[in-house]
Amino acid sequence: MAVSNGEEMCPHRLVLEHVTSRWGVLVLIELLERPSRFSELRRAIGRVSEKMLTQTLQTLERDGLVHRDAKPVIPPRVDYSLTDLGREAAQQVRGLALWTNERMGEVHKAREAYDARKAESRT
Repeated sequence: MAVSNGEEMCPHRLVLEHVTSRWGVLVLIELLERPSRFSELRRAIGRVSEKMLTQTLQTLERDGLVHRDAKPVIPPRVDYSLTDLGREAAQQVRGLALWTNERMGEVHKAREAYDARKAESRT
């Protein structure tokens, strides 16, 4: 697999993008609770397309954060879980998610104040 120029220059930045992406955060937090099958993850996360969830899981697996366990049964069964590295990353992003939840009231007030100032400056 070819390495993009951005990855050569700043590999840590690329991993940060993967971990903090819209779907990456949700996948990591969900897998922190327990291992899941693809369909369970998709239901739990909601509004994610099959394609985006597949890409996100593959990216996190490539980065060593997610383990894909394909069982040779019929019908096929694939479980996803966090590696030790993934668990560490998930705990970090969960902390940010909890902080966001706790501070949402302050964010709403700041947005309202900003919008009021912008509306005032237009008149």
